[in-house]
Amino acid sequence: MTGRNIQKYGQHFLISSRVIHDIVDAAEVLKAENLVEIGPGQGALTQELIRRGRTGFTAVEIDPAMAAFLKKNLPSAAQVHIVQENFLQFDLSTLPALPTQFISNLPYIDAAEILDKVLAWPYFKTAVFMFQKEQAQKITAKPGEKGYGPLSVLSQLRARISLICNVGRGCFNPPPKVESRVLAFEKITAPVNFATVSRMVQTAFLHRRKTLLNALSLGGYHTSKITCALEQCGLILTVRPEELSPAQFVALANLI
Repeated sequence: MTGRNIQKYGQHFLISSRVIHDIVDAAEVLKAENLVEIGPGQGALTQELIRRGRTGFTAVEIDPAMAAFLKKNLPSAAQVHIVQENFLQFDLSTLPALPTQFISNLPYIDAAEILDKVLAWPYFKTAVFMFQKEQAQKITAKPGEKGYGPLSVLSQLRARISLICNVGRGCFNPPPKVESRVLAFEKITAPVNFATVSRMVQTAFLHRRKTLLNALSLGGYHTSKITCALEQCGLILTVRPEELSPAQFVALANLI
């Protein structure tokens, strides 16, 4: 592929056989009935998936040149359905209504949005995704740790998350400026009030330097209700958003 295409879509092609095998190994363990690969690029993961016997899956690729390359070079017997589209605009309802696994070396710029879309889909079962290392740390961060915020809470309320491997810059061509990390996601039952929790979490972290009481008050929540809910949860009135666990946010949202 040309340098122009790489620059246009910001691709960094995975070339490390170790990392490719680690990702596909994890995908094999977490296998679901249906499979979707996001942004296959030149097909490094795609080819290994096919080699392991995965066929009849969907690959969503934004770059028309890459999509054409895959259609020309992937074995027809694998029956990979290649969709040339931005995954964020891709209609997931066109997929089979089956438990689905997603796999991807995610584009850094859209990774959080793509993760949210996947976790929100009713038929999501598992995923193996590569992220920029700093973003992966935010996703897995615990209360009080650096980077803990909405991405941490809202991801952890919908999936069990585990580290697969760390990925150095030399594992790509061209090398990115940052290191990466591969995470695996297994669906867990989200709280029934997830939309309410999500709004509260986003509001709370808009003012992370303030106490949770003040942050939610500034966001339009009634101060007396917040105070009462904090007391019922056994939380001090000066507690800050980054000190609450995902479960505590759920309990607080239920009370408020």
